[in-house]
Amino acid sequence: MSVISKTIKAAVLGAALAGGFIGSAIAQDLKFFTIGTGGTAYTYYPVGGVIANAISKPPGSRACEEGGSCGVDGLIASAVSSRGSVDNINAVLSGLRDSGFAQSDVAYWAYTGTGTMEGKDPATNLRTIAALFQEHIHLVALADSGINSVADLAGKHVSLDEPGSGTYVDANMILAANGLSSDDLTAEALKGGAASEALRNGKIDAFFVVAGYPTGSLVELASAVDIKLVPISGAGAAALTDKYGFFSQSSIPADTYEGIAEVSTVAVGAQWYTNASQDDDLIYAITAALWNDKTRKLLDVGHAKGGTITIESALAGIGVPLHAGAERFYKEMGLLD
Repeated sequence: MSVISKTIKAAVLGAALAGGFIGSAIAQDLKFFTIGTGGTAYTYYPVGGVIANAISKPPGSRACEEGGSCGVDGLIASAVSSRGSVDNINAVLSGLRDSGFAQSDVAYWAYTGTGTMEGKDPATNLRTIAALFQEHIHLVALADSGINSVADLAGKHVSLDEPGSGTYVDANMILAANGLSSDDLTAEALKGGAASEALRNGKIDAFFVVAGYPTGSLVELASAVDIKLVPISGAGAAALTDKYGFFSQSSIPADTYEGIAEVSTVAVGAQWYTNASQDDDLIYAITAALWNDKTRKLLDVGHAKGGTITIESALAGIGVPLHAGAERFYKEMGLLD
């Protein structure tokens, strides 16, 4: 059991003692389940918190039909902040975390040992629980920066996010698709609020973010200073989407961030992964709890991106096999043959 799980278990048992229901807490088999997310300023972390809440049902909870939790009996799930997609996949494979969110491109390359994971052993134990939502690649600069395209990043100070994040992987791919590399600029490794603060203070000229819109740190930044979202479009975007089927050309709507017009960019799917060794019945129950009607309400009010997380798109763009427990659920629902 990880240190995080031990800490959570101690807290739960302490609460059980204080609340006088230690007998039922021991009688019922407690299960702890971690979800690796991302930086706290971005989309993975708050969405992970909503999902963790939805699939949890601690001992002593009221029954679902009585207005209580509709999660998995005895399960306590927690959203854990992390460096992002690559970090989460590595943690799932090593057993450090029970599950994690990752971009579909990063997960596919890890599973097949191709692309940015060329030369590494294929992560054949990686399994999918569900496709969640589309993430859009944001390239952020000050409004008066003179940066109007990816090509304009040459010679600039640009944050590509931390190694271990999906943003770092995709930022380098976008540079390459536009005839650049990190050698053509001064690359920084800042995440979330640190990148926003560095832009405001003139320490960097631009930064990349891959996140479902609207992402909290950018909402705050746009309300404080005049920024722009630089288009990721044209021949560079076409080269990227033509080569890799998990990328699509898309746009971020006008006024998603204060005062910013619609901008063309590239999107990739955010998906939820676990290890093939996870118990089939547990993953089946977690998948069922994710798509419970009560969870639908939590997703709709819990985050702006929650409304796009639907069972109809649960299998969209999946390039890594489903976990056997999740597969059983989707077959029962008629989504798979």
